[in-house]
Parts: sequence; structure tokens; C-alpha cells
Amino acid sequence: MSQLRLPFQSLSPEAYQGLLATNTALAKSALGLPLLELVYLRISQINGCAFCLQKHSQALREVAVPQDKLDCLAGWRVSALFDERERAALEWAETLTGISEKGAPDAVYEPLKAHFSDNEISDLTLAAALMNAFNRLAVGMNL
Repeated sequence: MSQLRLPFQSLSPEAYQGLLATNTALAKSALGLPLLELVYLRISQINGCAFCLQKHSQALREVAVPQDKLDCLAGWRVSALFDERERAALEWAETLTGISEKGAPDAVYEPLKAHFSDNEISDLTLAAALMNAFNRLAVGMNL
């Protein structure tokens, strides 16, 4: 296991607390914790964040998401275990995670409107941004 490069939580406490406050606010979102945690886990898979993979897998088990669904998350596009709402959220989360490659096209954004309110789309977008930030901290600082 690697050693933490810098104790970012204590070196930048106000900024880090802001991330934690955002996390707390999003946990109360109308999106629901199971969907939010699925999005967090998928983003963490893409970013290769071992710390977050463990954390969000455990959180999903605690909210009774079946293990076979967790096992198929990386292949959600070809799995029958994910509903249309989850698919729209996962597609948006993946798109935002790789935004430097293809942007955030309308073809990915528009399907969100069939499953989410404007507030939920905003929360989903903030959740993707937050998890990407946490992944970059964890991977970059060897958490």
C-alpha cells in the first residue's frame, strides 16, 4: 500500500470541508442514495480509485443493492439489471467523467429529462463533479 503523499484534509481544511458539505447535501437529494452510490461507484471504476471502489461498494450493499447488480455495473449497457433511469444517470456520469474527450452532447443530456426533474439533473451533475474531485484527490495523493 502506498503512503499518503500529503495530508490534504489538514493542509486544505476549508476546501476539503466544502467537498464534504456537498457530499452531505447530495446524500439528501431526491435522486436517492442507491442511485447516487451507483453513480459514485461507476465513476470510481472509470477513474481507478481503489479507496472509493471499496467505500461505495460497501455503501451499496448497506442499502441492499444486490451483489449481482454491483458485479455487472461496469457492463451496465448490456445488463438487464439496470432500468432506464439508472441507464440515463450512468450515461451522464460517464460522459461528464470523460468530458475532455467528447464534451457533454445533447444526445446524452436530453434523455435525462424523461427520468429526472431539473433539480435532480442539477444534483446528478454536481454528484459527478464531486466524485471526480474525490477520485482525483484519492488517486493523486495515494489515499
